Amino acid sequence: MDKTVGFIGLGVMGYPMARNLAEKLPGLADGAAGQQPGEAEGELLVYDLDRARAGALTANSGGLKIKAAKDIAELGRLSDIVFLSLPTSLAVKEVILGGPNPGLLDYLKPGSIAADTSTTDMETTKTIALELEKKQIDFIDSPVSGGEKAAQEGSLSFMAGGKKEAFETLKPYCQTMAASVVYMGGAGSGQAAKAVNQMIVGAAFAVIAESFSLGVASGLDPKLLYEAIRGGWAGSKVLDTAAQDMFSRSFKPGGTVDIHWKDLGCALSLAKDRDTPVPVTALVHEIFKAARAKGEGKKSQPAVVRLWEDLLDMEVK
Repeated sequence: MDKTVGFIGLGVMGYPMARNLAEKLPGLADGAAGQQPGEAEGELLVYDLDRARAGALTANSGGLKIKAAKDIAELGRLSDIVFLSLPTSLAVKEVILGGPNPGLLDYLKPGSIAADTSTTDMETTKTIALELEKKQIDFIDSPVSGGEKAAQEGSLSFMAGGKKEAFETLKPYCQTMAASVVYMGGAGSGQAAKAVNQMIVGAAFAVIAESFSLGVASGLDPKLLYEAIRGGWAGSKVLDTAAQDMFSRSFKPGGTVDIHWKDLGCALSLAKDRDTPVPVTALVHEIFKAARAKGEGKKSQPAVVRLWEDLLDMEVK
């Protein structure tokens, strides 16, 4: 636990994850071994393209040792472990391998670890792993599930793929942000597990929207319907989240329709590569696409119910 840690991407998920990492990891308070004077000195190094996010995290650190790196080069040069929480596969690829500008590949030391907590497509994941391996840098695909609330509480579920030895080094750091950290296998295994997760969650959000719309169209009070079924087999975290959003009409992200549509696309790409039929996921992907076309993309996933509400001229509330 004596390594210097960096965190790139301080959005809805990354901001609370980075704070939990700084708060719960004792090594950050003790300084990192092998540093030269004037280097990171045991601080969590953070970076985001939106400098205001990094500034807010350091300004509201409550005495935690968090330092905003001036750029990816500084963060990569000083860090032994770097976590990433980014919105797209392209962003992950460009930050690690480089795009318009050099990436972490050009700055990380041999023996360091890059850990991607984003939901990233399999092709990108395997390309990154291979390129980093050439420079003796380990890559762990470690996507998370649980949403904004779990990120804030430090109760996320990590599903990790990559070299087992690198995972064991990384695991204690993941545990500062998680209730569960599970090693799935070689490179890409974490992203495969996340694809399965998103398939199940997306289908649940879609069928909850569909079924509650049918209930209201049949004259049922949706709140009473929720109370009636939540204790049975239909009960789940997804049902609880969807009901809260539908009844409050807030549809405040957390996760968004846009992001889940993207994640389902990753699952479809994986299914195509594995020649595995996934007709339900294909339909759910189209439902999320329709919600995006309707302008619901920036809202939380339960906003897909707005498709049925418009068709039936009613609201589930």
